Amino acid sequence: MVTSKKIYGLVGYPLSHSFSPKYFQKKFQKEKIDDVSYELFLLENINLFPNLFKNNPNLQGVNVTIPYKQTIIPFLDELDESAKKVGAVNVVKKLKNGQLKGYNSDIFGLQQTFDNILTYFPTQKPKALIFGTGGAAKAVEVCLNDYLIDFQYVSRQSTKENCCQYENLTNNILENHLLWINTTPVGMYPHNNQCLPIVYDVISPQHFLLDLIYNPEETLFLLEGKKKNANIQNGLQMLHAQAEKSWEIWQSNC
Repeated sequence: MVTSKKIYGLVGYPLSHSFSPKYFQKKFQKEKIDDVSYELFLLENINLFPNLFKNNPNLQGVNVTIPYKQTIIPFLDELDESAKKVGAVNVVKKLKNGQLKGYNSDIFGLQQTFDNILTYFPTQKPKALIFGTGGAAKAVEVCLNDYLIDFQYVSRQSTKENCCQYENLTNNILENHLLWINTTPVGMYPHNNQCLPIVYDVISPQHFLLDLIYNPEETLFLLEGKKKNANIQNGLQMLHAQAEKSWEIWQSNC
């Protein structure tokens, strides 16, 4: 049966960790929006993306998650300033002319998150460590720059300036950077037993650990901080904020 419902969804690989369908389903029920649906589009290869909209004429827009926030860009016709600024896309909208435009709503979610985090540092802004260098890390970098927070990247490979490899991460660096931000999928469901390869003994109650993962609610990364009485936060608040921004983008008249 042909459906007249507008379709939105999530593109990525894997997708078993995502809460986005539940979030939008609850939103649609609460707000009595009954002419839309939100679906998962599991793509093993980003080269399959162009056929997604061709094969689903009612598809109006998608969220984009790991690992495609950057590699999706060449398949889009236009980028919003938010996506240009970050260099990554997590929202795609089909415009009235049929073209695809990329946006980044992660930065809106991160702004709310950092507003909350900085209340824990009332006298002096902390220095931050960004674990990972992917699309989410780029959004974090933009927000840290906006908040004038000094930061350093940590990655398996020193792929960019101001980036330290895990094996070169000293206790001194860990102790003096009080805000730790995990932007990698390490520890995400179903790989709950995985953890970033860092020295957790240096964590103090003055540290704040932010994990952009929200499933599980507390990753091993966050649990290590909790053991040391550090402040911790997962990515659920960010998910909700960026999801609302995604919906706003899809419903705009552009």
